[in-house]
Amino acid sequence: MKSILLLGGSRQQVVAIETAKRLGYRTVLCDYLVDNPGQYAADVYYGESTTDREAVFRIAQAEQVSGVLAYASDPAALSAAFVAEKMNLPGNPLQSVEVLSTKHLFRSFLAGHGFNCPRTLSFNSSCTAGDLLAACRDMTFPVVVKPTDSSGSKGVSVIDEASEVTFAKALEYAKAFSRNGVILVEEYIRSSFPRVIGGDVFVVDGRIAFWGLMSCLRDSSGGGLVPIGERYPSGASDLQLEAIKRELSRLVSELHIAFGEFNVEVIIGDGGKPYVLEFGARAGGNMIPIQLSDVSGIDLVEANVRFAMGDYSQPVTFSGNGGAYATYVLHAQKSGVLRDVLISDSIAPKVYRRVMYRNIGEPVESFVGANNAIGIVFMRFESVMQMERDLQSIGNQIRVVISE
Repeated sequence: MKSILLLGGSRQQVVAIETAKRLGYRTVLCDYLVDNPGQYAADVYYGESTTDREAVFRIAQAEQVSGVLAYASDPAALSAAFVAEKMNLPGNPLQSVEVLSTKHLFRSFLAGHGFNCPRTLSFNSSCTAGDLLAACRDMTFPVVVKPTDSSGSKGVSVIDEASEVTFAKALEYAKAFSRNGVILVEEYIRSSFPRVIGGDVFVVDGRIAFWGLMSCLRDSSGGGLVPIGERYPSGASDLQLEAIKRELSRLVSELHIAFGEFNVEVIIGDGGKPYVLEFGARAGGNMIPIQLSDVSGIDLVEANVRFAMGDYSQPVTFSGNGGAYATYVLHAQKSGVLRDVLISDSIAPKVYRRVMYRNIGEPVESFVGANNAIGIVFMRFESVMQMERDLQSIGNQIRVVISE
């Protein structure tokens, strides 16, 4: 029996473990969190950090694995690429994954290869707020301050005007989520489309075969930085989508990507220019692969496992259909205790799946990052028009009740 090494055993990642077992593979899991649920699903479990590439490599060698998968994990994608390259397993070039996983390297790559890219500066986290302020005086505000190796919008701040006080707060927030000690400041991109284009694509033999482009829902009352869901279709025009597809296809080619699912975030700027914010070397969080599997009828989790094991037989070609789907991330505006989740009578018939990460009566944190999600609601609509109407008031139609 062949073995697969899976990096990460969170609630969102258990589905990859279960899928690998269903396909007949022996599952080996790495996750340093002692309460990860994946350890109870995997055949073999190691309590090692998925970001410790040398430790992960030793485990891969000892278990004689035939493939490695960092399903829906940005930090672990580097370790997966490292192990695959060292052991000659199916994978993408380590150097390319390093570029995609590190924001200042990615911005440099984009600028150096002729892609649309905002003006960007990077700093060591030991710098002061005064250093940031002085270096950014010639930039056009607002600017975005973020760690370069974090995901899920953790540690990200938007600064509207030059002020040492606001830079100090943003710097401390970014440092709290930075592992590599590098902070990025970049000019805010003015969008000509009301939402960020998000979702996942799947690459087969060096070309994007699956186009799962959606658009991100955001909660303006919470700052608007953290996605609270995805809607399909995106609402972008055919012309806008074609421009995005050209940029992403060229990016895959320039980075010599071979295969796999990639999480995308693209802003359509002035003049319809697409700016690729993220092209993460892993499946998206917030259960995006599950949502896109529902949309397309293609099991993307299974495709992730098969391709990681060198089995490229599963068809994954998809370019769109007439469905109307959306997810809504259950979240709290303030920390407290989860008391209830209320779904209106008009939305309830459209809900076909509800996944809870927290139980009633458990403590929850304010939604400052994707890791604070309480759960996810999946909805299917009769038409795009119905979806757009319902999503306008989704925060009132699905309510999370919190007590202090």
